[in-house]
Amino acid sequence: MIYKSLPRYLQFINTVVFIYYFCCTLVTKCMVLFQNSVIKLDYNPATDIAVVEYPDLHDYLLPEIKHSIDLLVGNIKNYDIKLLVLDGTRTVSTVDAEQGREIANYLAAGLMKTRLKKLARIQSVIASVETRANDNVKHIQETQEPPFQMQAFTSKEEAIGWLISIE
Repeated sequence: MIYKSLPRYLQFINTVVFIYYFCCTLVTKCMVLFQNSVIKLDYNPATDIAVVEYPDLHDYLLPEIKHSIDLLVGNIKNYDIKLLVLDGTRTVSTVDAEQGREIANYLAAGLMKTRLKKLARIQSVIASVETRANDNVKHIQETQEPPFQMQAFTSKEEAIGWLISIE
C-alpha cells in the first residue's frame, strides 16, 4: 500500500529500477573476483555492483581477515568498483568489541583509498552483532569521515535498489 501513496513519477522510477535490476541479474552472470576461506567477492559488471559477505570474526582469523581485506580493496581498486554490498546477515563474532572495531576501521580505511561511491550494509540477524556493527559504523563516520555513502538494509534487494537508484 505504501507504493500506491507515492507520486506517479516515483512509482515509475521505482518500477524501472526494479525491472533493470532483475533483467541485469537474469542476463548477466556475476563473476567471482576473489575467494578464499574468509571472504568471497562477487561482481556484476552490468550493474557495477560487488557483493562481499562480511567474515566471521574469531581471534584466530584476525590476521587472515586483514589480509583478505587488503585483497578485497585491491580488487575494488583494480575493477574501479563504485557500488558495494557488505552482507553481514550470517556473520558470527566471538571477538571482543575492540577487536571488532579494529577490523571495521581497517576495512573502512582501505575502502577510503578506492573510488567507492556507495556502501550498502545488510544487517545481521543476530542482535548483538548488529548492535556492534551500528556502533562501529557510527564510530567510523565520526572519526574517519568516509567519502562514500553508507546505509544499512534488512535485505539484499533493498540494498541493491538503493545502490542503483539515481540521486
